[in-house]
Amino acid sequence: MSDPEVKNRIKVLRAEHNLTQGELAEAIGVSRKTISTVETGRFTPSVTIALKLARCFQVPVEAIFSLPEE
Repeated sequence: MSDPEVKNRIKVLRAEHNLTQGELAEAIGVSRKTISTVETGRFTPSVTIALKLARCFQVPVEAIFSLPEE
């Protein structure tokens, strides 16, 4: 279930919070591979994962994920 049109800022937010993919994965209860595939846009996360990421980074989901401008 990939959607190349969905952009994300996970890598930037991880850097701002000084987290590795593994640390972020552990914090939200998923595998490091899940973080990697979402971060690179190969996989669009479930609403649950998106909300857990938002909670972890303490930002709205829209601050992490966006659609390109039309």
